[in-house]
Order: sequence, then structure tokens, then C-alpha cells
Amino acid sequence: MIKAIVGANWGDEGKGKITDMLSQEADIIVRFQGGSNAGHTIKNNYGKFALHMLPSGVFYSHTTSILGNGVALNIPYMCREIKALTDQGVPKPHILVSDRAQILMPYHILFDECEEERLAGKAFGSTKSGIAPFYSDKYAKTGFQVQELFMERAALREKVERILVQKNILLKHLYNRPELKGDDVMKTLEEYRDMVEPYVCDTAEFLHQALADGKQILLEGQLGALKDTDHGIYPMVTSSSTLAAYGAIGAGVPPYAITDIITVVKAYSSAVGGGAFVSEILDEAEAEELRKRGGDGGEYGATTGRPRRVGWFDAVATRYGCMTQGTTEVAFTVMDPLGYLDEIPICMGYEIDGKVTDRFPNTTGLERAKPVLRKLPGWKCDISGIREFDKLPAEAQNYVNEIERLIGFPITYVSNGPGRDDIIKRTPQL
Repeated sequence: MIKAIVGANWGDEGKGKITDMLSQEADIIVRFQGGSNAGHTIKNNYGKFALHMLPSGVFYSHTTSILGNGVALNIPYMCREIKALTDQGVPKPHILVSDRAQILMPYHILFDECEEERLAGKAFGSTKSGIAPFYSDKYAKTGFQVQELFMERAALREKVERILVQKNILLKHLYNRPELKGDDVMKTLEEYRDMVEPYVCDTAEFLHQALADGKQILLEGQLGALKDTDHGIYPMVTSSSTLAAYGAIGAGVPPYAITDIITVVKAYSSAVGGGAFVSEILDEAEAEELRKRGGDGGEYGATTGRPRRVGWFDAVATRYGCMTQGTTEVAFTVMDPLGYLDEIPICMGYEIDGKVTDRFPNTTGLERAKPVLRKLPGWKCDISGIREFDKLPAEAQNYVNEIERLIGFPITYVSNGPGRDDIIKRTPQL
């Protein structure tokens, strides 16, 4: 059986914690897309960690963690993360890397930085981790797969030189930067080969055998549905599919084997980068109050450290995100920071050109949308440490019940703190 753990919104929903929690009963955890451009923050018995490349199940000695063929594989970053874990007392995780995974190169990061600088005020708000140039190369067939690190050296050199013709024209004539040298790129590829060699295998074959053996598999997605290339707020999206359906492609498993799609939904909204964000809190003092209380130590990017944009819960966007993910159940996270509010606004609909809708529009309509808000009573107390839903204050229960009704998908988990055990299992009312 395969469970996918994905996000409904802009990312930062708390997927790492949910993956970490469910990994207790899993055998294999797979990252199936994205790269080191976004992090999953996890707090457990070993401490607090921000994982960027590794799956969130690496803290259990009984699990195998896989980087699938759909990821943007930053090899040095992966190795640094493994070392950082063991340096903090975590047993060395069992990691497998797909031989078909594409390699993120240093020049991808360089091109990302150059393009954001060129775009200036019209930049996409990239984390400058090289993700867009990486996926551009992948689909232009000018990237490197892990298996190519082990090909005959002369053939690899020929490919490098062929690719550098295009890269150097852009660097010289568009970005006014020094050209890349073939010797330097070859040296990097050889270093990457030595670093990744202990982890490489045919992960698709491994996963198919695991399914035949009845193993429990988790697929862990990065970012959320609204950042999906096809179904998100294009062009302010990431460069890969963030949907559970892509897990079959990015991991190499049968789509029918994905039987449970746990979509993680945040109790308020947050986003990194540009793009439409209808429920955003525009008053900076009000936004900063929520930002400093939110997440685990504040709403600041796990990768960049930059302040996240914050807003009220958006029922329109979340219902759409759950729909596109194919949600079977919802994990509702980061509810505890809202305890300071007398009243809690919820975005119930959008007003576009004088008309109110509860349907999520395309980006052209989204840019004109204004939030239609309704306020619910706050619970005005600390709810962390509560482990049973009916022990929550009535106002907190009502908040969850109302959101479940608005989005139309069953909420089975409620997270009320940053720790692994700060979770309430709930019987849905739908």
C-alpha cells in the first residue's frame, strides 16, 4: 500500500511532521519531486531539523529513504544533510538514489541567480537553488542522469562540450558572465560520481519488489498544489508537479497502488515568493504578529530564512488544492499559534469584478480577486498538549468542524504543536 503526503496550498503546510509521524509504521519513504529549494522542518527526540533534500523518514532505523527519478538531485547537499544528521546523533539513514534521477549542477544555481537578477522587479521570487534551470535542462534533454556519471569518460566529455556551447553563449552574451570550462564541469561530475556511488540503485525495481512483498510506502511531496506547474498559480509556480498523481511518475510506481492521499492543510495561510495570495494580511503589524507566533519558531523559510507572507485560512484555495490532489483525508496543522486571537477570519469566497464566487479561478481571475471574510470566535488559550479532540475548547472544535465543512474533505489529524507527538486523531464529521 502507498500513501502520498502532499500539500493543499503554497507549501509550508507541515508535511515534514506528518511524514515523520507516519514513518513510524512505514517501511519506505520516497521523495518524488522538487529539490533543495524548500525545506521540511521536523522536531523530534533528536532535536530540530530542516531537511531539504532527504525524505522526512530518515530518523527511523527501520526505514529506507529513497530519492526518486523525479527529484532535482543536489548531490553535495544530500551528503551534507546525511552528515548533519549523524553529527547530531541520528543513526546513519539507509538512503537509495535512483539511477535515473537528474543531477542539479552548480551552473543551474548560477543561471537561476543570473535570471532573477536580469528580471529585477519582475522576478519570480526564486530561492535561487537552480530548480527552474535544472528542470529546463531535464526536459530539453540537456541534463545529466545519475547513470551517466558511470558512462565511458570520452562519451561523457563529448556531452559536456556539446552542452557548454549553449550555456556559454547565454553566459557571455545575455548575462555578461565568465564562460564555463569543460575541465571544471568534468571534475565536478567525477566528484559527484564518487559521492553518490554508494547510494545508487534501480529504485523503481526496488519499489515494485517492495509492493509485491507487502511493504508500507510513503510518498513525500514538496510545496503544495497551488505551486504545481500545470494546476497552480502559473507562472508563480515551481518547475515540477507537486501533485500526488505525479508520485507514480517521480517514484516509478503504479498509479493504482497509491491508495491514500493525505493532504496537509494549514490552519492559516503562508507563502514564500511572489504570486496571487488573496487572503494575505496586508497590515504589516498584524501580519508580523501572526508570523512571529506561527510555524515552529516563526514563519521564516527553512531554506532562505526570509519572512513568509501570511494570511487567513483560505477555504476557496484549500478546497481546490484538495480537489487537485485527489485527497482521501486531511491533516490539519499549525493550529496552536491562533490562540492569541479574539476572532479568527476565514476567507469564504472571492469577489471578482463585483461577483462573489467560491470557485478557485485561473491566475488571470485570481489577480483581480478580493477576499470575502467571515470571523469565527477565537479560543484565547494555549491548546498545545491536548491529545483528544473533544478536550479542545469548543471554539477550537468549531473552527476545525467549520473548515472541514467548507473544504468538503475529511479532517483526520489535527496538529497542535511542533513535536512529533503533538497530534490529535479525529473522527471526521463528513
